[in-house]
Amino acid sequence: MDYANERGMMLIPTRFVWPYGGRDVYISGSFTGWTPWPMTPVEGCPTVFQTICSLPQGYHQYKFVVDGEWRHDEHQPFISSNIGTVNTILLNRDSDFHSALLSPQMPHSGHVSSMDVDNEALQHMPELSHPQIHSSDSVSNGPLPTMSDADLAVSQHRIGVFLSTHMAYELLPESGKVIALDVDLPVKQAFHILHEQGISLAPLWDFSKKKFVGVLSALDFILIMRELGSHGSNPTEEELETHTISAWKEAKSYMNNRIDGQGSAVSRQLVHAGPDDSLKEVALKILQNGAATVPIIHSPSEDASNQHLLFLASLSGILKCICRFFKNSTSLLPVLQLPICAIPVGTWLPKIGEPKGRSLALLRPSASLSTALNLLIQAQVSSIPIVDDNDSLLDIYSRSDITSLTKDKLYTHINLEETTIHQALQYRDEPFSTHGYTSQKCHMCLRSDPLYKVMERLSKPEVRRVVIVEAGSKRVEGIISLSDVFRFLLGT
Repeated sequence: MDYANERGMMLIPTRFVWPYGGRDVYISGSFTGWTPWPMTPVEGCPTVFQTICSLPQGYHQYKFVVDGEWRHDEHQPFISSNIGTVNTILLNRDSDFHSALLSPQMPHSGHVSSMDVDNEALQHMPELSHPQIHSSDSVSNGPLPTMSDADLAVSQHRIGVFLSTHMAYELLPESGKVIALDVDLPVKQAFHILHEQGISLAPLWDFSKKKFVGVLSALDFILIMRELGSHGSNPTEEELETHTISAWKEAKSYMNNRIDGQGSAVSRQLVHAGPDDSLKEVALKILQNGAATVPIIHSPSEDASNQHLLFLASLSGILKCICRFFKNSTSLLPVLQLPICAIPVGTWLPKIGEPKGRSLALLRPSASLSTALNLLIQAQVSSIPIVDDNDSLLDIYSRSDITSLTKDKLYTHINLEETTIHQALQYRDEPFSTHGYTSQKCHMCLRSDPLYKVMERLSKPEVRRVVIVEAGSKRVEGIISLSDVFRFLLGT
């Protein structure tokens, strides 16, 4: 339905959804002259009705007519007016979130810029006259929505049931490649492969044992750089060429082995899952072991010989399944509609007078690369926001960025204590950006963004953390990671 606009004002396609059933459903609003307009059932979901209206920017009111009765959606912003209780919407620019805001459908997984909150959106924040929640708006001065124990219990139960009844093989992509490394491969060559393939880790195959025995990740390169640096030397090309992955893993195992009651060393085993394991089992394995991914391995025989690596399961892939499954019925998960500042998820900088909680790691661009690498390990995080003197977000440095030092053998002649993060970011971004900072890896959100929007963003394969920034200044307020979201949704 197109709203006639005689002045040539920009029209914004806006999707309205009534997900609560009925035989005949209509929408009626200020944009229809309060004339009922028919809505149609969603294919495959006979209880969900929808329509798309092209609306001008501004403030609109609407209600639904369900089987002859006037109704409003209690899960969307609403007010009392001279015609009773009505839903409201404030459209401030042409943006994808308008259709997602008015519907229980998660935003589609099309291409979205990695700079998810741009400067223009942050600097032009409209004043809201009613307590509404909008993806690009600041939290209203009205009462902040609160999370009830019942809503949380219902949401966690339904997500738990979904994850327990769906299997790992459902994550298997239609096409793609999985890279595995031979444990006898030189470390130098292995890290070149990781960097050139744009991946942060790879499973390790041992031909003598005929099975997968571990994973090589960017964290290993960080530990190698630190270990060699602690002896006052840079890793030479010859050292990384002669040291195999298996030799490094043996040295790492010697340093990190745990001691059991009898005093013998206990090595960590490869954490993996099978295709018939539930998504909940896979998610818990990732969370409990602090892993980025879990290899999904199929073993035809009981003795685990003749293993087949199917793919690497990640929390982002599982989150994408959740978003896809509930895309037409997110009203079944009430906590998804709440702004992230209203729910206990993520790590936040404490306000004045508040007790300190988990520390939030931030670094200046002048800090040394050695400081950044130490912090990545000690804080057990995958990335660190880089901020200016006002704590405004400039960029982000991730574990996987360390593999960029394999370019032109940079690792052989840089000093971790003398190299700044600013220089390290330039190494990472060349030839894309040799001046200033790039935000290609910065994924941001506002404290007023609903949880479903943050989940949709985290469901993208390259995103593991979203930085919460203040509108306008981009001052860092907190961070939400994939593991934060899953611990909240699973109640762990």
